Amino acid sequence: MNRRRSRHPRSRGDTADGRHATHHGSGQLRLIGGRFRRRKLPILDSPGLRPTPDRVRETLFNWLAFELAGRRVLDLYAGTGALGLEALSRGAAQVTFVEMSPAVAGALEANLRLLDIEADAVETRAVETKAVETRVLNADVARYLASTPVPFDLVFLDPPFRRGLAATTCERLESAGWLAPDALIYVESEHELAWQPPTGWQLHREIVAGDSHGRLFRRTPAVD
Repeated sequence: MNRRRSRHPRSRGDTADGRHATHHGSGQLRLIGGRFRRRKLPILDSPGLRPTPDRVRETLFNWLAFELAGRRVLDLYAGTGALGLEALSRGAAQVTFVEMSPAVAGALEANLRLLDIEADAVETRAVETKAVETRVLNADVARYLASTPVPFDLVFLDPPFRRGLAATTCERLESAGWLAPDALIYVESEHELAWQPPTGWQLHREIVAGDSHGRLFRRTPAVD
């Protein structure tokens, strides 16, 4: 999953299955802005699991400063959920987290409870608390994106590196109806990856941190 393999600002080696080599993090995720600013949440002791570095998150959410209030957010390959949680803290109305590991998804649900936000792991139902709606789906991203689409305003996408998932996931988001007309999409990939975003995605901002390359796109579909 993404936060376990692609968020450390230093260069790392990969294992044979495409995961980054194991590094143990600090054991805590610190939210850096908004309603839950400075709250610290535990991180599951799982190989390579770590949140987006503070510097990258701070830069990204500075870019998104006026884009979050009331928005519907999708956090794919969610891992620790650092980006989705930061969006919740800063005013997003809905966040859906998709994470394939049952243990990691369970840890994310527990952290939402620590923030006094309930999440439902059942795909057909979501729980609304304190004017925000969260959903944690223990699901494969490809299978989730093959289901009935609901348009999102903002998508965070950080798949496992070196497995060809960034381009295919972006194409599915665009072609299957998962994006609002003016959606923003943040994609993090290995620095050396060369790929073309779907037609109509305009590069808005980008940041390089170690072996990770983060790009924020704005969707500007063609006018008929």
